[in-house]
Amino acid sequence: MGATKRVGELRVHQAAVCHALPYARIRFGNVLSSRGSVIPLFRRQLARGGPLTVTDPEAMRYFMTIPEAVQLVLQASVLATAGDIFVLDMGEPVRIVQLARDLIELHGLEPERDIQLEFIGQRSGEKLVEELYFSSEHPEETAHEAIRRVRTKDVQKLNLAAEIERLQTLAKSGQRKELVSWLAVVVPEYRPTGVTDSTRSSNDRA
Repeated sequence: MGATKRVGELRVHQAAVCHALPYARIRFGNVLSSRGSVIPLFRRQLARGGPLTVTDPEAMRYFMTIPEAVQLVLQASVLATAGDIFVLDMGEPVRIVQLARDLIELHGLEPERDIQLEFIGQRSGEKLVEELYFSSEHPEETAHEAIRRVRTKDVQKLNLAAEIERLQTLAKSGQRKELVSWLAVVVPEYRPTGVTDSTRSSNDRA
């Protein structure tokens, strides 16, 4: 999960607790063939004759189909109480390079002969493997076999609205370094390159 998604989780939790509303947060992986999925990109690259671009041979992601994702999100909403976090069962993670190879073969072609694979390297802040839980979190079973409730000690951030407003200000003014440093303050689990604990302490006093 990216740091900005975690900010979204914190905001939903705050709204749920403050207003006693059954707002819940639901974590799940990539939805196959959705607008942000890698599959449409691979299909466009295949139509051009390749290559199919993959960040790293070890990159892995969780995948779900659109019907699976929709059904489980609706099921989780029935189980929700104020501030819950749910994680959907997505099976085992899939190597992106294997997904690319499978797609090439499904089109009747052979990887590396008919269509090349190109490793382009990870983008800044991109993870090789998705993490579903923080170290302080513990999943537990629910009434639905494919949905886990996350037990966590969410800290009520009294100044979250002000912290988000500062993130917006830094983003609009193009202060990238300051933005990343402040994001690490808002999301303590975030460990960006170049941001140390001393930086966090300094920002906490700002």
